[in-house]
Amino acid sequence: MTIIIAVVAAALIVAVDQVIKYFIYENLHPNGRVEVIENLFSLVYSENRGAAFGIFQDGTIFFSAVTIILIGVFMYLMISGKFKGKLFTAAVILIIGGGIGNLIDRLFRGFVIDYLSVSFFPPICNFADYCITIGAFLFVFCILLLPENKQKQNEETENDEE
Repeated sequence: MTIIIAVVAAALIVAVDQVIKYFIYENLHPNGRVEVIENLFSLVYSENRGAAFGIFQDGTIFFSAVTIILIGVFMYLMISGKFKGKLFTAAVILIIGGGIGNLIDRLFRGFVIDYLSVSFFPPICNFADYCITIGAFLFVFCILLLPENKQKQNEETENDEE
């Protein structure tokens, strides 16, 4: 049942991401900007042909392949039951949903539409980027700090040493 809920939740993230990007494209393409909170937060149309924060430009094929592999890894981790808990499930849902949202852009547009601009964080990002980032932080938190996962890791390390 958890897998079904995870798939539905990830699909909702993808849908929200794609709907927002559609409206941004339709209303702000090619060089539009809407100041939402003066000197703090704006919606800005931007085409990102690289990775996070615009690094490694023109790597669409490479980043698409990496994204597909990572989505597969996170799906395997969730299905395998290696890690458990609602927080871990939420982390994986965010990573997979955000990853698929940006993958769709890369495959069908050749770039990712970014649009969220905050004055204190220079790179322009999108909803999927924030999902991936929050999911990654939660994933690391689950692995490093949650007692049940640390105990499981310690047991696996002890079994490997024997």
